[in-house]
Amino acid sequence: MSVEVKVPAVGESINEVTIAQWLKNDGEFVEMDEVICELESDKATFELTAEKSGTLKILAQEGETLSIGSVICKIEENGQAEKPTKADKKEAEPEPSKTESQKTGKVVEMKVPELAESITEVVLSSWLKDDGDYVELDEALAEIESDKATFELPAETQGILRVVAKEGDTLKIGDLICRIEETKSGTAKETTPAREETKTSAPQQGDSYASGHPSPAAAKILSEKGLSQGDVKGTGVGGRITKEDALNAEKKVAAPAEKSPADEEPQRVSGFRNQDRKKISQLRKTIAKRLVSVKNETAMLTTFNEVDMLPIMDIRKKYKEQFKDKFEVNLGFMSFFVKACCLALKEWPAVNAMIDGDEIVYNDFCDVSIAVSTPKGLVVPVIRNAEKMSFDQIEKEIIRLATRARDGKLSIEEMQGGTFTITNGGVFGSMLSTPIINAPQSAILGMHNIVERPMAVNREVKIKPIMYVALSYDHRIIDGRESVSFLVRVKEFLEDPTRLLLGI
Repeated sequence: MSVEVKVPAVGESINEVTIAQWLKNDGEFVEMDEVICELESDKATFELTAEKSGTLKILAQEGETLSIGSVICKIEENGQAEKPTKADKKEAEPEPSKTESQKTGKVVEMKVPELAESITEVVLSSWLKDDGDYVELDEALAEIESDKATFELPAETQGILRVVAKEGDTLKIGDLICRIEETKSGTAKETTPAREETKTSAPQQGDSYASGHPSPAAAKILSEKGLSQGDVKGTGVGGRITKEDALNAEKKVAAPAEKSPADEEPQRVSGFRNQDRKKISQLRKTIAKRLVSVKNETAMLTTFNEVDMLPIMDIRKKYKEQFKDKFEVNLGFMSFFVKACCLALKEWPAVNAMIDGDEIVYNDFCDVSIAVSTPKGLVVPVIRNAEKMSFDQIEKEIIRLATRARDGKLSIEEMQGGTFTITNGGVFGSMLSTPIINAPQSAILGMHNIVERPMAVNREVKIKPIMYVALSYDHRIIDGRESVSFLVRVKEFLEDPTRLLLGI
C-alpha cells in the first residue's frame, strides 16, 4: 500500500511552495515523522516529514513549484527493504527478451515549465534524444531557449520518448512538448538492433543536420572565444557540438602552439570567465514584487536628520556590565531606537497608521518590524506591543527573532502584521540611504553607521559620534509636518535618554 504525501497548507496567504532540497533519496527507506525535504514559500522555509514508514518514491524534483495539495512524493508501506542476496537478484531479474515490453501503461505528458515571470514563450532549439529512444529519469531530453537564457528539459520519468514538438517550434508556457511511455524500473532500451545500427552509423555519415552544429549554449561559447564550428568535433547526438565540446575546444585553442617568433601574435591574458546561474527563490521573487509595488503605488518621500550618539554610548559604557549580569543580554542601540520610536508614534499616530481601501486605520499599539538579513533574503519579524516592553525584553526578543530568521525557522505569524519598521544598514557600513516602506505600513526608520564628525557646540568645534537617520513615509497619509516632527522627536529622545524613562 502506498501513501501520497501532499504539500500541506502552511499559511492562509501561501498558495504555492518550491522544493528547496530533498534530504532523502528516491528509493530510500524512511521512518514515520522523519524529515524528508525542505519546502520554501515566499515567506519562510518549512520541513516536510514522512507520514508513514516505508520506501520513498519522489515525484517532484528540487526547484519545482507546487500548489498547496499537490502530490510531492509517495511512501510504499512495504517495511524496511532488506538487501537482496545474489540468488534473489538472479531470480528477480527478468529475462532480457522480456524487459523490452515491461511498460506500465502510464503515459507522462511533458509540458513547457514555468521558467520566470517575464518569460511567456520559448523556442525548442534542439532535441538531445530521438523519438522512440529510451530515457532515464532526469536525463536531458531537449534544449529550450527563451529571450534570456537556454534551459535543459529533464525527463520526468523513465520510459520511451514520443516527440510531439519539433526543433524550431515556438511554444508557450504549458504547451505539450513530448510524451514518455513509462516503463518499469530496470527496463532495457526499447530499440531494435537495426535501429541501433542506424543511430551508431549516423554520426559517421556526417550528413545529418545535427552533425557539426552546436547547441545554443555551445554556440555562445564558440562565439565568445572566436572559434568556428569546423574547429570542434561534436560528440553529442548525431554529431552535435555540446557545451562540453565547446569548453574542451577552448582549452585546446588556449594551449600554446609551435610558432616562430615572427609569427607570434601579441600575448593576451586568458582565463576562465564563468557565470553561475541560480533560479530565483520564491522569497526573493516576493521581496522584489513588494518593493516594486511600493515604489509604484505609494507617494514615498524621505526626510533626514542626525543624532548625537554620545549620550547613549556613555550609558552603555557605564551600565553594560551590570545590565548583562542582571538580564543576561547585552544592551544594544536597537532597544533605544525601538523605545524612542514607540513614544514618538504615540504623539504622531499618522506615522503608525496604514491605508485599507478607502479608510485609514490608526493603531493604538506599536508592533515594530525589525529588518533582518538572512542568506535567503530580507525578512521583517515583528516585536508585538513593543511600547509595553522594557529594554531587556526588547533586546531578548530581537535576538530570538533574528536567530530564528537566520535559521529559516520563522513562522508566518511572526512575520505578519507590524505597524512600523526599523532597518539598520549601519551594521553593513551604510552612511546614508532611503529605505523603502514595508507595505502596508506608512513609514520606516533607517539607521546608519556612527562616524565621528566635527560639530559646532556652543560656538566651539567638537568631535561627536554622529548617526544619520532617515524616515521614508507615505505622503498620502503623512504630511511633511508630521514626518519631520516625528523624526525630530526621535532625535530628542536619543540625545537625552532620560526622556525615555520619564516619557517627556
